[in-house]
Amino acid sequence: MQINNIKLHNVFFIFFCCLCLTPWISSPVALLLGFFWALFFKNSFQNQLNKYIHLLLKIAVIGLGFGLKLDEALQAGSSGFLLTIGSILFVLVGGHFLGKLLKLGNILSFLLSVGTAICGGSAIAAVTPIVNPKGRDVSIALAIIFTLNSLALLIYPIIGQWLNLSQQEFGLWCAIGIHDTSSVVGTAGKFGDEALKIATIVKLARALWIIPLCFLTMFLFKSNNSKIKIPWFIITFVLAIVVNTYFPIFNSVNKEITLVSKSILHLTLFLIGATLTREKLRTIGLRPLLFAVILWVMISFGSLEIIRNGLY
Repeated sequence: MQINNIKLHNVFFIFFCCLCLTPWISSPVALLLGFFWALFFKNSFQNQLNKYIHLLLKIAVIGLGFGLKLDEALQAGSSGFLLTIGSILFVLVGGHFLGKLLKLGNILSFLLSVGTAICGGSAIAAVTPIVNPKGRDVSIALAIIFTLNSLALLIYPIIGQWLNLSQQEFGLWCAIGIHDTSSVVGTAGKFGDEALKIATIVKLARALWIIPLCFLTMFLFKSNNSKIKIPWFIITFVLAIVVNTYFPIFNSVNKEITLVSKSILHLTLFLIGATLTREKLRTIGLRPLLFAVILWVMISFGSLEIIRNGLY
């Protein structure tokens, strides 16, 4: 009987995955479906979800590149350059002192800080081999980052509409204030196509700061034997933009690729929601959660004020 129940759960899981690939499912709905699944069901794919999430996210982001032009990318990247540098430094320095204030461990506070500063789980994964944290610290950091990402996907569009933000302002705000690329793209895409373009470009440019961050991490934690992972999919994303810009013969195909990529992104968000099981949420302690929320609120509303006043 138990075996049949597991098989039935897996069938429904695959059904939900297929449903998220249809045009009827939006980013927030896909994420909420994942939440629903994680809270009430179990599946045999749980251990493989993170691998699928990272792979699908890379595919979706590369595909979105086929919907962008090079001049748009350069303009969006330059508009968020100074704000990106300032916000990364602010989060890393602020996280250091906040960690001391809350008496949080150096490694856990650093993992949460880099996840907030650059690109969530990807940044945490990049520095993990360098700092050699305990498995529990990594699990807590990822659980908190994914939880806040999910909240951002639901909260940011409401605030953006309430404040009557422009497409450019909202896209830039998403890229600065939301941790993971998947949630940035999903949130901005719900607001509009222009916001999606700006958010994707600025966020991926921000993700390149993983490389100097790894060098800084090696210096801070005195590690000389660690390898730095270069996010090669960002280079492929740039190549996709070049193809869309200089080879107009592929325009009709590029539009289809972009639509498929958005569907893949929705599937990715469903899988992210499905990782937030009750067991994982129970591992989150009060102090790490408070640390991450304070840091996130500071960067979210600080960057929002800078963007609304055109100070970037």
